[in-house]
Amino acid sequence: MTISSSLNASVAGLAANASRLATISDNISNSSTYGYKRAVTDFESMVIESGQGTYSAGGVRVTSSRLIDERGALVSTSNPTDLAVRGRGMLPVTTEASVAIDNGENPLFLTTTGSFRTDAQGYLRSPGGMVLLGVPAEPDGTIPNYPRDSVDGLVPIQINANQFAGEPTTNIDLSVNLPATSTREGAAGDAETLSIEYFDNLGASSNLLFTFTPTVPATGASNEWTMVIQDSESDVDADDVPDIIGEYTLTFDDSRGGGGTLASVDFSDPLAPVGGAYDTTSGVITVDVNGGPMDINIGELGSSLGLTQLSDAFAPVAISKNGTPVGSLTSIEVDENGFVRASFDIGINRVLYQIPLVDVPNVNGLETLDQQVYSVTPDSGTFFMWDAGDGPTGDIVGYAREESATDVAGELTELIQTQRAYSSNAKVIQTVDEMLQETTNIKR
Repeated sequence: MTISSSLNASVAGLAANASRLATISDNISNSSTYGYKRAVTDFESMVIESGQGTYSAGGVRVTSSRLIDERGALVSTSNPTDLAVRGRGMLPVTTEASVAIDNGENPLFLTTTGSFRTDAQGYLRSPGGMVLLGVPAEPDGTIPNYPRDSVDGLVPIQINANQFAGEPTTNIDLSVNLPATSTREGAAGDAETLSIEYFDNLGASSNLLFTFTPTVPATGASNEWTMVIQDSESDVDADDVPDIIGEYTLTFDDSRGGGGTLASVDFSDPLAPVGGAYDTTSGVITVDVNGGPMDINIGELGSSLGLTQLSDAFAPVAISKNGTPVGSLTSIEVDENGFVRASFDIGINRVLYQIPLVDVPNVNGLETLDQQVYSVTPDSGTFFMWDAGDGPTGDIVGYAREESATDVAGELTELIQTQRAYSSNAKVIQTVDEMLQETTNIKR
């Protein structure tokens, strides 16, 4: 019994070391594979019940697994959509085949790194055919709420390389100096004009015309101006003159301490006001242009910023505004929070998608598939999607790939140990064979 058990144990040892050799060879062959996770073989002894004075060898059992939670080092690349996860989380992807079928159901797979580039349809796809998933942004760039434990909110990320974008002008900061000499007795009373370009909701260029008309008194100085604002895109009257969208009376302080600053801003006609009221806290008036409301900051009361009345020169000191004309897409990048941003040649960028990071309770319980891709199993537990940079999942690194988790030096060391163990088990089988041969020779 003990001799045959020795034979069986050694045979089991040969099989176990052969399995270990398979994982070692797999690890070494994938030492240059991006995102590869090291496979390991664990040995467990088997114990057979033995009587007193005898012992039966139970042999060894082998268990092979993949250490998905081990991460390789990150290396820089030149592609902005080469992505790697710095932390515990994983990127959501699906198959190119499911996207092509387009039946509304894309299976969820996970990966820790990938080189994604746009294909002929604009999908961000890896060379192996895995398509990156994300949550589409609203037109204003915000990310809507979506279920975190379901794939219902995820769609394949698709980039239109020929798309255009522009931003409407919604705010103008106006700093202009009006000549103090124009409001004194005997002045000519000539109006000062200023045209400011803005962009509407469609990216088209329009203009606001500001007309400043001084009030000339019979004696002394009035320090008062009438500001009229006209929109070039508004309906025109019979005289082909743009409609007035704001009309205000500006009064400036002439005291020694605050000379030249705004003292009050009122509607020119309180009974029929045109434009929005002046906000004394922010210094803003709101007018309605062709694309919607626009805030015009003319400065707070008593402030040297905004509109002033000093010296004898009309001077637009500073004019700043938001909004841009229509521009073309130049590049796509993914930031550390998973936002897919499109940059345009007019100097703006827009959020198109957000890539969540997926986490499961038992990462090593995921099923391993081809191309360093994994799927959720009962052993891994149910998944949950986090915002990158928030929670336990880490963040996303662009221009980077994750190297293989294989340590070649360590694998070669284990290879030597496995070879010795295999040879030793073979030697035991040879010894058992010789002992059985001796037993057979007793009869002779």
